[in-house]
Amino acid sequence: MSRSEKLNDDIKTYVNGLWLERGLSKNTIESYKIDLLKFECWLNAKGVKRLIGAQRSDIQDYIGYQLESGRSPRSSSRFLSCVRGFYRSLVRSGDLEIDPTADIDSPKIGRPLPKVISEEQVEKLLSAPNLEDTLHFRDRTMLELLYACGLRVSELTNLELGEINMNQGVVRVLGKGNKERLVPIGEEALDWLGRYFKESRQEIIRRSQCDVVFPTRSGRKMTRQAFWHRIKLHGKKAGIHSLSPHVVRHAFATHLLNHGADLRVLQMLLGHSDLTTTQIYTHVAKQRMQELHARHHPRG
Repeated sequence: MSRSEKLNDDIKTYVNGLWLERGLSKNTIESYKIDLLKFECWLNAKGVKRLIGAQRSDIQDYIGYQLESGRSPRSSSRFLSCVRGFYRSLVRSGDLEIDPTADIDSPKIGRPLPKVISEEQVEKLLSAPNLEDTLHFRDRTMLELLYACGLRVSELTNLELGEINMNQGVVRVLGKGNKERLVPIGEEALDWLGRYFKESRQEIIRRSQCDVVFPTRSGRKMTRQAFWHRIKLHGKKAGIHSLSPHVVRHAFATHLLNHGADLRVLQMLLGHSDLTTTQIYTHVAKQRMQELHARHHPRG
């Protein structure tokens, strides 16, 4: 039996309304499903048959259990956000009188600075694929576009042909919550895209009909996991460890700020709904400037 088949009616109703009410991404909604199912299994072991029967003490005990099991405060905070929304929806619908999460504080979490690679490391990464290999040429083009536009990995793998305008040099991106944004591509990435369309893409798909920009050899859309594997492969060759597509997105944002980009413009390019999310990169840029000052200034 699949996970979706095991969802009880309370969870089904809640997760089905998440996209409509809050515009959450499919990945976030899936994470919420998993959190609720795990909590329900834990409650079942305690003799509580349904989520609707949980008490405030049950939720607190479960958060404590998560932390003792090695879950990060950030993960536990996400869980609390999930169940808080779940119980509030039950109160609104009249199925529950009291919200058991009402007086529970979220675990305190620090906001870690995102990992960023240097401009020199980006150049090494971009040079890693073997351009005599068709799939490596595709990968090089993907990396160029990823760094040029700061895309999320799902935005990159979901790109379709009609969303790239080569004449205007922009890509139309469908981001979180189905929000669209236009992002300039840049001459270097445009050049790689043009060569890829002429030389490699048709060789990859052969006679298949495929609308995605970066298909697999089977002519299908590449999964997020597959691209993670590819970027780690090229990162290892470039001598960059713990590399992920999001690290390249962080590099895009930080390097733009280092070269004088406006924070509001960066917010639009990244597709952030809240400026405070974008402001984390100012701390990274500031930290980098302090390191450079300490290293090179005669009185640093």
